[in-house]
Amino acid sequence: MTDTAIPSADGSGREGLHFIYFADPMCSWCYGFAPVIRALAQQFEGRLPVRMVMGGLRAGNTKEMTEKDREYIRGAWTRVGEASGQPFDFSFFEREHFVYDTEPACRAVVTMRRLAPENALAFKARVSRAFYGENRDTTDVKVLAALAPEFGIDAERFELEMLSAEARNETFRDFLTSQQAGVQGFPLLAAGTEAGGYALVTSGFRPLDGLPEAIESWLAAGAPVHAAKQEQ
Repeated sequence: MTDTAIPSADGSGREGLHFIYFADPMCSWCYGFAPVIRALAQQFEGRLPVRMVMGGLRAGNTKEMTEKDREYIRGAWTRVGEASGQPFDFSFFEREHFVYDTEPACRAVVTMRRLAPENALAFKARVSRAFYGENRDTTDVKVLAALAPEFGIDAERFELEMLSAEARNETFRDFLTSQQAGVQGFPLLAAGTEAGGYALVTSGFRPLDGLPEAIESWLAAGAPVHAAKQEQ
């Protein structure tokens, strides 16, 4: 684990060690990493709670996928499937006129974080599975809201919250935090505190093997990091 400088995710100045997880529910490598972060969240529950920041991989994109885009994405999905074992529904590539805008899916995760923060990580994984494994259109607010009852939240209530100015603003604050942190790829997982700084766990996908042991060693050593750099 190495030192990295990451600004506050929400300006709250919360104390205590935690994971900070930069991800996007329509990022294929984040989908591959979902079982890994779930396992880490379970193993380090109470010691390193997970705070998620939505990355906005292709947020606001308005261009339809081209054949070149399809070829690139198909290759990425194949590599992620091989590396992670996660299932993909390649019938996605039969779609026409698809616009790969990840903002609604990110906003859905932020909405769950607002309504039921304890479900946010699992909901992010559920949105990813709906898109990658079930070929559901997770750029559609109603498709996203239809997942909410699986987490005990009425779909209509969820949709209304998703469409609120508060949810939109919080989502864009996440995107800004990701940009200010210099995150250029997802997933990115770090651990530490806002006051003391963060140590990088992984930038990009990696399997679970060896990660818990490395984190345990880091904790046993006193969770050493350098102070996070302040924005000028």
